[in-house]
Amino acid sequence: MNLYIDGDAFPNLLKPIILRSIERLGIKTFVLANKKISIGKSAFVSYIIVDAGADEADDKIVELLQAGDLVITADIPLADRVITKKAHAIDHRGELYTKDNIKQYLAMRDLMDKIRESGEITKGPKPFGQKDAHNFANQLNSFLAKYYKG
Repeated sequence: MNLYIDGDAFPNLLKPIILRSIERLGIKTFVLANKKISIGKSAFVSYIIVDAGADEADDKIVELLQAGDLVITADIPLADRVITKKAHAIDHRGELYTKDNIKQYLAMRDLMDKIRESGEITKGPKPFGQKDAHNFANQLNSFLAKYYKG
Protein backbone atom coordinates (compact mmCIF):
# COMPACT_ATOMS: atom_id res chain seq x y z
CA MET A 1 0.00 0.00 0.00
CA ASN A 2 1.21 3.46 -0.93
CA LEU A 3 -0.06 6.61 0.73
CA TYR A 4 -0.93 9.69 -1.35
CA ILE A 5 -1.52 13.06 0.26
CA ASP A 6 -3.42 15.75 -1.60
CA GLY A 7 -1.22 18.60 -0.39
CA ASP A 8 -3.60 21.40 -1.33
CA ALA A 9 -5.00 22.80 1.92
CA PHE A 10 -3.45 20.03 4.03
CA PRO A 11 -3.84 21.21 7.65
CA ASN A 12 -0.63 21.89 9.57
CA LEU A 13 -2.08 20.14 12.64
CA LEU A 14 -2.06 16.86 10.71
CA LYS A 15 1.56 16.98 9.55
CA PRO A 16 3.16 15.54 12.72
CA ILE A 17 0.39 12.95 13.03
CA ILE A 18 0.83 11.63 9.51
CA LEU A 19 4.63 11.79 9.68
CA ARG A 20 4.70 9.67 12.86
CA SER A 21 2.58 6.99 11.18
CA ILE A 22 4.71 7.05 8.03
CA GLU A 23 7.92 6.69 10.03
CA ARG A 24 6.57 4.09 12.45
CA LEU A 25 5.30 1.81 9.69
CA GLY A 26 7.66 2.72 6.85
CA ILE A 27 4.83 3.64 4.47
CA LYS A 28 5.90 4.81 1.03
CA THR A 29 4.24 8.22 0.75
CA PHE A 30 3.74 10.78 -2.01
CA VAL A 31 2.71 14.37 -1.30
CA LEU A 32 1.26 16.07 -4.39
CA ALA A 33 0.52 19.77 -4.81
CA ASN A 34 1.04 22.61 -7.27
CA LYS A 35 3.46 24.32 -4.88
CA LYS A 36 6.05 23.16 -2.38
CA ILE A 37 4.36 21.54 0.61
CA SER A 38 6.32 19.81 3.36
CA ILE A 39 4.98 17.44 5.96
CA GLY A 40 8.49 16.86 7.30
CA LYS A 41 11.67 15.01 6.40
CA SER A 42 11.46 11.27 5.91
CA ALA A 43 13.15 8.72 3.70
CA PHE A 44 9.65 7.35 3.03
CA VAL A 45 8.19 10.62 1.68
CA SER A 46 8.48 11.89 -1.90
CA TYR A 47 7.19 15.29 -2.98
CA ILE A 48 5.66 15.78 -6.42
CA ILE A 49 4.94 19.29 -7.67
CA VAL A 50 2.39 19.38 -10.48
CA ASP A 51 1.50 22.18 -12.88
CA ALA A 52 -0.84 24.87 -11.61
CA GLY A 53 -4.44 24.10 -12.41
CA ALA A 54 -7.68 23.09 -10.78
CA ASP A 55 -7.31 19.30 -10.86
CA GLU A 56 -3.64 18.73 -11.73
CA ALA A 57 -2.73 17.17 -8.37
CA ASP A 58 -5.95 15.14 -8.35
CA ASP A 59 -5.31 13.82 -11.86
CA LYS A 60 -1.74 12.81 -10.96
CA ILE A 61 -2.88 11.02 -7.82
CA VAL A 62 -5.46 9.05 -9.81
CA GLU A 63 -2.86 8.26 -12.47
CA LEU A 64 -0.40 6.83 -9.89
CA LEU A 65 -2.97 5.16 -7.66
CA GLN A 66 -3.33 1.39 -7.42
CA ALA A 67 -6.14 -0.65 -5.84
CA GLY A 68 -5.67 -0.81 -2.08
CA ASP A 69 -3.70 2.44 -1.79
CA LEU A 70 -4.75 5.20 0.61
CA VAL A 71 -5.37 8.86 -0.28
CA ILE A 72 -5.69 11.65 2.28
CA THR A 73 -7.89 14.38 0.79
CA ALA A 74 -10.73 16.74 1.60
CA ASP A 75 -11.68 16.82 -2.10
CA ILE A 76 -14.89 14.82 -2.45
CA PRO A 77 -14.75 14.40 -6.26
CA LEU A 78 -11.17 13.12 -5.90
CA ALA A 79 -12.31 10.73 -3.16
CA ASP A 80 -14.98 9.43 -5.56
CA ARG A 81 -12.34 8.78 -8.23
CA VAL A 82 -10.19 7.01 -5.62
CA ILE A 83 -13.06 4.76 -4.54
CA THR A 84 -13.80 3.97 -8.20
CA LYS A 85 -10.23 2.67 -8.52
CA LYS A 86 -10.81 0.37 -5.52
CA ALA A 87 -8.52 2.40 -3.29
CA HIS A 88 -9.28 4.15 0.02
CA ALA A 89 -9.75 7.79 1.01
CA ILE A 90 -9.80 9.58 4.36
CA ASP A 91 -10.57 13.27 4.73
CA HIS A 92 -8.80 15.74 7.03
CA ARG A 93 -11.48 15.46 9.68
CA GLY A 94 -11.24 11.66 9.87
CA GLU A 95 -14.12 10.63 7.60
CA LEU A 96 -13.43 7.37 5.77
CA TYR A 97 -15.00 7.59 2.32
CA THR A 98 -16.40 4.30 1.08
CA LYS A 99 -18.41 3.01 -1.87
CA ASP A 100 -21.40 3.07 0.50
CA ASN A 101 -21.16 6.75 1.47
CA ILE A 102 -19.27 8.60 -1.30
CA LYS A 103 -22.33 9.23 -3.49
CA GLN A 104 -24.13 10.81 -0.53
CA TYR A 105 -21.16 13.15 0.05
CA LEU A 106 -21.08 14.04 -3.66
CA ALA A 107 -24.81 14.78 -3.68
CA MET A 108 -24.51 17.03 -0.61
CA ARG A 109 -21.53 18.84 -2.16
CA ASP A 110 -23.43 19.39 -5.41
CA LEU A 111 -26.50 20.61 -3.52
CA MET A 112 -24.43 23.13 -1.56
CA ASP A 113 -22.80 24.31 -4.82
CA LYS A 114 -26.25 24.92 -6.33
CA ILE A 115 -27.40 26.78 -3.23
CA ARG A 116 -24.32 29.05 -3.37
CA GLU A 117 -24.77 29.59 -7.14
CA SER A 118 -28.34 30.77 -6.49
CA GLY A 119 -26.92 33.59 -4.38
CA GLU A 120 -27.63 32.07 -1.00
CA ILE A 121 -24.93 32.79 1.59
CA THR A 122 -23.78 29.64 3.36
CA LYS A 123 -21.55 29.32 6.40
CA GLY A 124 -19.00 26.93 4.90
CA PRO A 125 -17.15 24.37 6.95
CA LYS A 126 -16.32 25.05 10.57
CA PRO A 127 -12.69 25.93 11.31
CA PHE A 128 -10.32 22.97 11.52
CA GLY A 129 -9.38 22.30 15.12
CA GLN A 130 -7.76 19.94 17.59
CA LYS A 131 -10.86 17.71 17.77
CA ASP A 132 -10.70 17.24 13.98
CA ALA A 133 -7.01 16.34 14.21
CA HIS A 134 -7.82 13.82 16.95
CA ASN A 135 -10.60 12.26 14.83
CA PHE A 136 -8.21 12.05 11.87
CA ALA A 137 -5.51 10.38 13.98
CA ASN A 138 -7.98 7.80 15.31
CA GLN A 139 -9.34 7.00 11.84
CA LEU A 140 -5.85 6.78 10.32
CA ASN A 141 -4.60 4.47 13.08
CA SER A 142 -7.68 2.24 12.81
CA PHE A 143 -7.38 2.09 9.03
CA LEU A 144 -3.65 1.27 9.09
CA ALA A 145 -4.13 -1.40 11.75
CA LYS A 146 -6.75 -3.05 9.56
CA TYR A 147 -5.25 -2.67 6.07
CA TYR A 148 -1.51 -1.95 6.22
CA LYS A 149 0.52 -5.11 5.99
CA GLY A 150 3.97 -3.48 5.61
